[in-house]
Amino acid sequence: MLLWVSVCGHQCCNVCPSLPRFLSCSAYGKVWALAQGALEDLLQEESANQVPRPQKDQVLIFQTLATFYVKYVQILRSLEVAYDQIVHPQKRRVIRQVLDGVMGRVLELKNEMVELEFSEFHYYDDVLQDLKLTPEDIEIPVPKYFVSEKIKVLKEREKILAKILTQNGPRTPETKITMTKIMSLEEAIRVIQVSERARQGRLRAKFMKEIRQEEEKERKANVRWESSLDRDEAATRIQKVWLGYSQRKKTKKERLDEFLFLGMVPPAHHQEVSVTILHAQEIEKARSVVQEEHEAQYQQAVVSIKDTIREVEGPDIKESLQEQIRQWFIECRNATGKFPDYPDEDDGGSAVIFAEKTPEQVSDTQVTPFHATFCLFSLSEVWHVRDESANFIQRFDAELVKEEKRREVEEEIRVQVDELMRQELKNLKLAVDRDKGKKKKKKKGKKGKKKKKEKDLTADRTIESLFEELIREGLLVRPPAVRLSDFIGEFSYLGTTLRQADVEPMPSLSDVRQLMALHGVLPLGSQAVHEKAPLLKTLLLTGPSGVGKKMLVHALCTETGANLFNLSPANISGKYPGKSGLQMMLHMVFKVARQLQPSVVWIGETEKTFYKKVPKAEKEMEPKRLKKDLPKIVKSLKAEDRVLIVGTTRRPFDADLKPFCKVYKKIILVPRPDYSSRLVLWRHIILRHGGLITDLLDLSSVSKVSDGYTQTHILQAVQAVLTERRIQLLGRKPLSAIEFIGPLARQDPIFKEEEEAFKGAKLRLRERRRKKDC
Repeated sequence: MLLWVSVCGHQCCNVCPSLPRFLSCSAYGKVWALAQGALEDLLQEESANQVPRPQKDQVLIFQTLATFYVKYVQILRSLEVAYDQIVHPQKRRVIRQVLDGVMGRVLELKNEMVELEFSEFHYYDDVLQDLKLTPEDIEIPVPKYFVSEKIKVLKEREKILAKILTQNGPRTPETKITMTKIMSLEEAIRVIQVSERARQGRLRAKFMKEIRQEEEKERKANVRWESSLDRDEAATRIQKVWLGYSQRKKTKKERLDEFLFLGMVPPAHHQEVSVTILHAQEIEKARSVVQEEHEAQYQQAVVSIKDTIREVEGPDIKESLQEQIRQWFIECRNATGKFPDYPDEDDGGSAVIFAEKTPEQVSDTQVTPFHATFCLFSLSEVWHVRDESANFIQRFDAELVKEEKRREVEEEIRVQVDELMRQELKNLKLAVDRDKGKKKKKKKGKKGKKKKKEKDLTADRTIESLFEELIREGLLVRPPAVRLSDFIGEFSYLGTTLRQADVEPMPSLSDVRQLMALHGVLPLGSQAVHEKAPLLKTLLLTGPSGVGKKMLVHALCTETGANLFNLSPANISGKYPGKSGLQMMLHMVFKVARQLQPSVVWIGETEKTFYKKVPKAEKEMEPKRLKKDLPKIVKSLKAEDRVLIVGTTRRPFDADLKPFCKVYKKIILVPRPDYSSRLVLWRHIILRHGGLITDLLDLSSVSKVSDGYTQTHILQAVQAVLTERRIQLLGRKPLSAIEFIGPLARQDPIFKEEEEAFKGAKLRLRERRRKKDC
């Protein structure tokens, strides 16, 4: 009943504005509880499946990893929804840490599958069938907090970017100037004569057509029709025709309604949105405002409560700690005959004295990075048993704040007490142990070699000034607002079946979208995930022209709020010349990228950086400027640097593969769309450009005919057909498949040989990696 009321909570809005919000939060609290329970069960199952001896059955190992992966993704989706919708600030902190842990575990499992099969693409259709799931259930979600929690910073950065671009003028590509051919007098007269004769011919044809129509009209007027039907028979015929027409129309409408109900036909794009859906969207927006209000109240309370505890309880805590440490001095003196050595601050100070385990025992109980996050279940259980019946508006819990801040105050006071007691212990040793001989000299340890720090070439400049300079030079650019969900593509339903038949399937666009979310969006969006997950510094997107490689780079920046730096050979040509200029440029780019992380450094046509031999036409551009410095830069990136170097190429075969693969160790092939993806693309693009899809438009045939064409080809064909005039005529003249054939035929498709070349290159890289690891 509670869940039903939360869904229909808008009925109570006039009674109590906070009631629907509370009920909605209770419903999302149930989502959190279910996800938490599923996570506990999954961890127990995962621990039970850890066999001490290595498994030899690769298929069984992959099935186990794939099943865990699918289940973790489901939990990730639930936790992301709960974190986005719950307004309680303390609950959100617990969910956030578990959410980051689950994201990291998903990446770990994905990395294990990659190392097992030496392939970035994996297919879970058989696992989905066993678990009774759909492909949408394993779509990697993009947490909204990646952008929402730093929206103010992003807006300020956008203002600076817009201001600088306005002052310096937008950088537009050079316009092509069409040269006018100079004609002689005879040529000009000939062109005019041809045009005039054509005009007169069209007029004559028009006049003759009008004359024929007039003659036909007069002929029909002269014919006398003699009616041979009486009124009753004529009325019967009219009724028969009308009843047949009306019944066919009714049957067609019923058939369409049935197809809509079964999901066999998509609803019309102009269909009005449900009032309930609009109301739910308004509540979601209002909930984000409530989250900000509750967070601000919580932050104020944290400061005030901590100050109160420090003032009221601080002296008692300090005295209690000192007494306990003095008692420890006496017990050690009685047991060993001498005073103990005081633990160093690096080892934990006096906290080690009161710990139940020694430092050695503690180090033996280390857990994996992301399994450590799941130890927060004890905190989660606090909320599951806590009575919040009186907390309708879901504000913070003051008692929990006191418990948390009391521990922080104790830690701060402990550090101060350690300094005092360390000196007190030193005085005791001097006073009591003076007659035992001279103090033992401390052995000086060997000093390790200090790593040479990288010289800061811009130590006298601020980040703001470097930021502005990079914008003016066109090295820091504004990416278009593109979502990862805009990269349309269908799921691959036969991947497992083809692999079992020893046939390597071409990846689908849905697989590419998933990989971008896993390898790009999740690590860049979360600092915790980036530091603990398998570290990825570079990523290469390769595929034919027009398949959406650049769009994926822009979507990566949009979903994570990352800066976009353009180090493509064509863009850096002529900028910062010379060796010193190149070093300065790279220093500025990566200094700003680290300071204002997350950041994406994009290198378009990256194969040119690794040319075996530079073509004569491109020697002036110096495309290989970054070849020597790029590996050094990649090596300098650390786990704390949320900086990803993304290269795109449509001709990887032109590059020297050894240094090329040394820089780009993660390679994603972006193929041309298959039939199912083309079917979805045609429908999406036509509706997006104002078209109407009726029974007269056979999208299945269009999708079949457009085999070999990319997303860009389909987009250009739709734009060519759906002009402003054509959209106005849609009511009288619906779209047909034949209209799109002409614009498609004027474009060059991706031939099968080119696609096979990409597929062959992928298999060669896979085999090379397998031999290297073996």
